[in-house]
Amino acid sequence: MDDRKIQIVIDSLWPMIKAALQYTITLALISFVLGLILAVLVALVRVWKIPVLNQIAIFYVWVIRGTPLLVQLFIIFYGLPSIGIKFDPFPAAIIAFTLNMGAYNSEIVRAAIQSISKGQWEAAFSLGMTRVQALWRIILPQAARVSVPPLSNSFISLVKDTSLAYTVTVVELFQVSKQITATTYEPLLLYMEAAVIYLAICTILNALQNVMEKRLSRFSTQ
Repeated sequence: MDDRKIQIVIDSLWPMIKAALQYTITLALISFVLGLILAVLVALVRVWKIPVLNQIAIFYVWVIRGTPLLVQLFIIFYGLPSIGIKFDPFPAAIIAFTLNMGAYNSEIVRAAIQSISKGQWEAAFSLGMTRVQALWRIILPQAARVSVPPLSNSFISLVKDTSLAYTVTVVELFQVSKQITATTYEPLLLYMEAAVIYLAICTILNALQNVMEKRLSRFSTQ
């Protein structure tokens, strides 16, 4: 690698890291938290088979899981303005990623809740708890331990999927690498640099996931 390429890598490193911190990580965190809240609500609707809402939840999960995330982004950012609904790039990306995470994670949460034996519910009811109290105090804490590994994997995948936000002009990590490429004409070098940064972020998240799983494993054996 010649001096020019080395300098390009050095000069582009901070703008990419800044974009990762300001947009990539922020977008992933906000979307994941909102998506998880939505996922829990959808999962409870499906577990309890609430009339009408259950059919809506099934339809929502079916549509989101059956269509590409990129298409969902385009519909929200480029499609909805045709009927008078407009969003700025960052909110549009949050909405798309939240809806996507909500659908996929609702299946994880639903499976985790259903994995808890009915005896746990019955024991809670025998203590005089309502269904909501039983859910909050007994079922969800146990379901959370079961769902941590797949939810962690889902978050790591989301961090990588945020690269699609460049298609709706969000200036995240990959968008910055494209902008720098347009002026330096070094696509391979800069895209590889972006890939290394994504890899570093996901490696850190994977290490945190392993720590969390070990702690939950120790807690469950106590």
